[in-house]
Amino acid sequence: QEQPVQSGGGSVQAGGSLSLSCTAPGYPLTSCGIDWYRQAAGKSREWVATIRNDGITISYAGSVKGRFTISKDKDKDTVYLQMNSLQPEDTAMYFCKICGKPTAWGMGTQVTVSS
Repeated sequence: QEQPVQSGGGSVQAGGSLSLSCTAPGYPLTSCGIDWYRQAAGKSREWVATIRNDGITISYAGSVKGRFTISKDKDKDTVYLQMNSLQPEDTAMYFCKICGKPTAWGMGTQVTVSS
């Protein structure tokens, strides 16, 4: 069963930056790309950003657009989520998922932003 491996995250003060990574060996061959989601305590999981295999087709949720940047390293089959100008409302568990594969979720990485 495919499961991406995540790293990064942590704690930061408001206005700070953090980076997440998601590695899924071979994913460009069997999927359409990588999606990032997040889930805050007591809330539903929400979509954050998507990058397709062409590296050009990228989209963001309105709440993070202009602050988060998704990118890919094709040589490492890794997708990154650079998060700048973080706010307390960005506090959540962040998950990556292989596009088109309903069960291919990463284990999750905690991001905590203090005011």
